[in-house]
Amino acid sequence: MTTKTLKNGFSLPEIGLGTWTMGGAMEADYSRDEEMVGAIRNAVALGYTHIDTAELYGAGHTDELIAAAIKEVDRSSLQIASKVFKTNLEYEAVINSTKASLERLKLDYIDLHYIHAPNLDIPLSETMRAFDDLVAEGLIKHIGVSNFTVELMKEAQSYSKNKIVANQVEYNLTTRDHGTFDFCTGIESEILPYCQANDILLVAYKPVDRGTVLEPNDLLDELCAKYEKTRAQIAMNWLVSQSNVVTIPKSENKGRLAENLGASGWYMDEDDVERLRLDYKVVS
Repeated sequence: MTTKTLKNGFSLPEIGLGTWTMGGAMEADYSRDEEMVGAIRNAVALGYTHIDTAELYGAGHTDELIAAAIKEVDRSSLQIASKVFKTNLEYEAVINSTKASLERLKLDYIDLHYIHAPNLDIPLSETMRAFDDLVAEGLIKHIGVSNFTVELMKEAQSYSKNKIVANQVEYNLTTRDHGTFDFCTGIESEILPYCQANDILLVAYKPVDRGTVLEPNDLLDELCAKYEKTRAQIAMNWLVSQSNVVTIPKSENKGRLAENLGASGWYMDEDDVERLRLDYKVVS
C-alpha cells in the first residue's frame, strides 16, 4: 500500500477503511454484527491498515465491532483514527469521550484523533488544550480536525503545541468546493492548497459520493479504458494522484474492498487529473 508521509514522519495509507453505518448510524444496530466484524476482518486481511471510526458512529457500537475484528491483529500494524463529536468539545468532555472510545475499542491509544466538526459555542482553545493533554498522556498520538475551514484550522493550530496532521473533509469528483455540511466549504479552492502548502494531509471521505461517481460518464469511462481500471478506482486515484490527499472509502463487500485497494500504487498522468478536474460532469 502506498502511503503519504509528512515532514514530521506522520503517514497514512492512500486508501483507508471508512466505517460509517457499520453497526448503525446515529443509533446502534446489532442486527448485522457478525457480518460487519467479518467485513472489517476481510479488509485487514486484504491489506487495509488505516481504520477510521468516530464516537458518533452507531452511538459507539462501531468501535465495539472494530475491537472484535482486530483483537488478534498486531496493534503496531494498524492506524486507528477516531473523532470527538462536536457536543463533547469542552475540556473534560474531550477527555472523558476519548477514554470511552479507547475502552470500546479495547486499545491503549488512538493513532489519529479528530475534532469531528466545529462547535462555535465552545472555545477552540479549551478543546485543543484537552487534545494536547491527551497527547502528553500517550492516549492519542496525533491530532486532526474534520470539516474545518482554513480559518478554523489556523485557529486550532494556534492553540496547540502539537502539529495538526490532517483535515478530514468531503471531497470527490462531484463534491468540489462545498460538501454536505455548512463548514465544509472552499475544499478545492482553499483547504486543499492550504494543506499542501502546510504539510497537512487531506483525508477525503465519500470518495465516490455514495455511488454518484459510479454512473456512466464519457470522460471517466475513457480513462477507465486507458488505465484498465474501474470507475471507482479512477475516481479514487484522481484523489490520491494529488499531493497530500488520501481517502477512506467504506465498503462491506470483499470484492469491492479489494477493488478499492487497486486505486493505490499508481498515479494518473497530470493532464488526466486536470481533465477530470475541469471537464468531469455529473450526468443527471
